This record gives sequence, C-alpha cells and structure tokens, in this order.
Amino acid sequence: MASKTDILDLYFMDARYKLIDIAAFLDRLDRHEGESDFRHAGFLKAMEAMLNPGDQPRAKAVLNSLSDHSTEPVEGSDIQFAYGAPQE
Repeated sequence: MASKTDILDLYFMDARYKLIDIAAFLDRLDRHEGESDFRHAGFLKAMEAMLNPGDQPRAKAVLNSLSDHSTEPVEGSDIQFAYGAPQE
C-alpha cells in the first residue's frame, strides 16, 4: 500500500502544474472586461466544493457541483455540446 509520501512523490508536480494553470485561467478572466456567465460562477462553486467537500470525497463534491441535477426533461436543445456547468 502506498504512503502519503509515495502519493506526493508520484503526483505532486502534476497537481502543482494544474493548480497554477487554474490560477492563470482565473487571472485571465480578471484581466478582461465584460460580464462573465454561469460557467465562471460554476467554476468558483466547484472550487469551493473542493475546499469544503463535506462528508463526500472531493472529486465527487466537485463533480456534483458541476452537474445538472434537474429531473424534468427539456423540450429541445439549442446546442449540440455541453457547457460543463449547470445554468442556474
């Protein structure tokens, strides 16, 4: 069984890179004018879920925060792709 040090040895640099990439993404949003949309809010909500996952694993908390939990079917779609965050 791997120890926490083993996991850090294997995955820390990749996670570090991803964290810096996310910070750069947010910096780009901050530098530009105009209004953001629901995706920005959804992204921030997912980050909050990652930091405060409650009693569920972090990955599940993030996925749940980015998922559409509606139960009623829509009449039709106006797009042929996913937004990646729920429109609230």
